[in-house]
Amino acid sequence: MNTLAATVNGNAGGSPAAGRSQARSRSLRLDPVLLALVSAILLLGLVMVTSASITAAAHETGDPFFYLERQLVLVAAGLVLAAVVFAVPIAVVERLALPMLGLAALLLVLVLIPGLGHVVKGSRRWLQLPGINFQVSEAARVLVLVYIAQYCVRFETVLRSGFQGLGRALGLLAVFAVLLLAEPDFGAASVLFITGFALLFLAGAPLRWVLAMTLGSGAVMALLVLFSPYRMRRLTSFLDPWLHAQDSGFQLVQSLIAIGRGNWFGVGLGGSVQKLFYLPEAHNDFLFAVLAEELGLVGVVCTLGLFVALSWRVLMVARRASEAGMKFHSYLAAGFGLWLLVQSLLNIGVNMGVLPTKGLTLPLMSYGRSSMVVALAWLGLVLRVHHEVSGARGATRTRVA
Repeated sequence: MNTLAATVNGNAGGSPAAGRSQARSRSLRLDPVLLALVSAILLLGLVMVTSASITAAAHETGDPFFYLERQLVLVAAGLVLAAVVFAVPIAVVERLALPMLGLAALLLVLVLIPGLGHVVKGSRRWLQLPGINFQVSEAARVLVLVYIAQYCVRFETVLRSGFQGLGRALGLLAVFAVLLLAEPDFGAASVLFITGFALLFLAGAPLRWVLAMTLGSGAVMALLVLFSPYRMRRLTSFLDPWLHAQDSGFQLVQSLIAIGRGNWFGVGLGGSVQKLFYLPEAHNDFLFAVLAEELGLVGVVCTLGLFVALSWRVLMVARRASEAGMKFHSYLAAGFGLWLLVQSLLNIGVNMGVLPTKGLTLPLMSYGRSSMVVALAWLGLVLRVHHEVSGARGATRTRVA
């Protein structure tokens, strides 16, 4: 009788180990270090957006906290979207990778249609949606990189064996880069191509072909600059901004002055002079220059440390996924880590005069509608990867025990 009761109870409730495994599969597994780093960057960004925009906002709208209030709404919307994305299994994302690629192409074509695409400062980058203008390049880059992650899994053998696999993927990236250049958005095209290229290299593309294609891509970008008067003006003003201090080099000169005034510890939070109608886009593309002026070298080093630490943490999530044999998960997380590192370094390089002006935001910090929401949504995808990888590793340890 006791044996029969034990058997019935075992069949009804399962073994204790199985019960623990089921409970673990239902629990929420988040990376506290990753969340802490993101929170620190978001909070620092909110403080700096407020400081950089308070005078301009009061002058333009009468509300000194106008941009802070809107940034808080964007962060809240991004967090809600991140929670929605987190609820989607990665297997579903993998199955929808090709339709996502088609959606990216559709968005980039629609924005080029007069009447649908909204023109700001000569660039047709925004779709007019009810109540907002949405910058389609932000979402399109994520959708394309999701497909590249799937491509790395589906065509792993071809990608590792020679030029054919790498060439097809780079051809696809080139098509989307051309669509971005048609807006024109050279910065977004550069970030997409560099991030996609790096992801393909991590997936095992042969080094010799990667080097060859890197040189070829560099030559093509150089030609795009040489045969575009607009980009050529940006390049010449970047090479000697002081010679063009009153026209094309004005923004970079003001940025360099701001960074130079920062010294070791800055002029103090809120004490920036360059943000007072001297530095255009102080709360957006050139937020880092205001940060350097107010917080000094110490603030710059801390900010760089936060971005490097976050990128490293995300790449560690990708590594754990790879060790667990979850290749698509690994490439998906690596894509976010690489994008974060590439775009943040490009933005900081532009602010410091190391790179020509490209119109890129500082991820998770700059004021920007589409960029903030999309970045947080993509972060939700990375957290989902961590959740599933941790569950798989936990289940493996339970079976071994």
